[in-house]
Amino acid sequence: MKLWLEKGGWASSRARSAISQKRPEDIRSIAIVRHAALVDQVLTRPFLLEARRFFPNASITLSLIDSYRYGAPVDLVDRVHIAAGRAQPQLPLQAQIAKARELGPHDILFDFAATARSYWLCALTRAWLKIGFPYRHRLGRLLYDITILRSDFRFEAELLLDALNILGCKTHHPMRYGLPEPPAQRSQPYVVYFPGASVATKQWPAENFVQLIARMAQAHPGIEHLILEGITPLDSVRPLAEALEGLANVSIQGASELPETISLLKGASLVVSNDTGIRNLAIAAETPTVGIFYSTVPFRYWPRAESHDVVFTPAGAVPPVADVVLAVERALSRLPVP
Repeated sequence: MKLWLEKGGWASSRARSAISQKRPEDIRSIAIVRHAALVDQVLTRPFLLEARRFFPNASITLSLIDSYRYGAPVDLVDRVHIAAGRAQPQLPLQAQIAKARELGPHDILFDFAATARSYWLCALTRAWLKIGFPYRHRLGRLLYDITILRSDFRFEAELLLDALNILGCKTHHPMRYGLPEPPAQRSQPYVVYFPGASVATKQWPAENFVQLIARMAQAHPGIEHLILEGITPLDSVRPLAEALEGLANVSIQGASELPETISLLKGASLVVSNDTGIRNLAIAAETPTVGIFYSTVPFRYWPRAESHDVVFTPAGAVPPVADVVLAVERALSRLPVP
């Protein structure tokens, strides 16, 4: 292999020398540390698909943390390692170290967590090559052989692929996610709206969603407008349902298990959502999206493709309804005419 690096990262002198002695076919075992919630788990899928193709003879281990396993791409790996986290707060330090060592030795380790726990895991794991993307560059040079630049202004899934690009892997564009669930089938095309969020500061006001959905339902009577309910109190759609009950093409879609939710998103013509895991699931389902942002940075979770749009204001204010209506109309105008 060749190290494809100029000024976009850092590599130790040992890595620069050793990398030329290996071919991708020589790599027998790789580990990916991904201690993160649903949003980041689904965005790891393109990396895993490309890694499988680039290292055809390698066994792939995915290291998760016990408190963040929902939606993890376990279908794309050969082995799963579970590190101790918040689910076992009383676990003695010696037992935590023992669980970390269960990751075992590997040819290449990719750390896509960049947390204190993942730093310790890297330090305790033997690997011929360690690659990470820490925000603190000096710390990175102590822990890794190669570091890649991490930015809040690049889509997270693309950023992970940089760790393969630096080794000479020609990755696919547009990215592939490989979600196995089939798309849901309904009698009419449908748009999914998800007004929930993990925290209240990410939620576009409910009255704004009411105005948006009412305008879309009236302008597009041949489309079903589904309001997706989440699993937490913040995800309740009762106020919206009551305000929109007079519109025949608006209905509530109750919360369901992850495979059913993915199928619903896959079959949708468009998904309109706050900055949530549902939106990122829709991106992974390769469904067009409109994201609404005002309290979080949009660029890290915004694929730069025509099928995905985000609405935010330069001042970080709550986006007006008219701006979201415009983005949704623009997205619907790109859909194929049935």
